[in-house]
Amino acid sequence: MNAPADHLERRARELYREAARQIDPATAARLRAARRSALAGADGSSFAHRLLQLLLPAGAFAAIAFAALMLSSPAENPTSGAPVGTLSATVADTDGDLPPDAAAADPALYQNMDFYGWLAKNGNSQASR
Repeated sequence: MNAPADHLERRARELYREAARQIDPATAARLRAARRSALAGADGSSFAHRLLQLLLPAGAFAAIAFAALMLSSPAENPTSGAPVGTLSATVADTDGDLPPDAAAADPALYQNMDFYGWLAKNGNSQASR
């Protein structure tokens, strides 16, 4: 299996050497000059190369700082250790100005709506006696 690849490689080398011998001197000089200038420009002093040298460590430092920040201050979990009923009572205590959401509230609260209306009208007058 390796024999056809070797034969192909040998034939390609022969064709390259023959073409190199037949090239005119002016074209050969231009090719050598282009090769020299390409090798001189590849010394690593390009702007993109210097920018990459600066951004790579800065990006790594930013990633490490972000990971350290996330590990040092974990997000608070509102349901950690609190029963389900206690959580809704705590939210209702802190947010007393707004009525409870109908989907989240206890359905028993909506059974005596007339009483709550009467209490809203007369609750303050009863407490002042």
